[in-house]
Amino acid sequence: MAAPKRRTSKSKKLKRRTHQKLAMPNLSECSNCGELRKSHHVCPACGHYDGKEVVGE
Repeated sequence: MAAPKRRTSKSKKLKRRTHQKLAMPNLSECSNCGELRKSHHVCPACGHYDGKEVVGE
């Protein structure tokens, strides 16, 4: 079985892992209250979606 001849350096290891990172969710401003919310989701603060009240209080 093959075994590495030399230890992988920190820089080589980190260069390989540059694409493994957390992505921030795309947030947009609510048209009703101005709170940040996920796109295409009901606003958790006021319950509006697409200019209409979806979740009543």
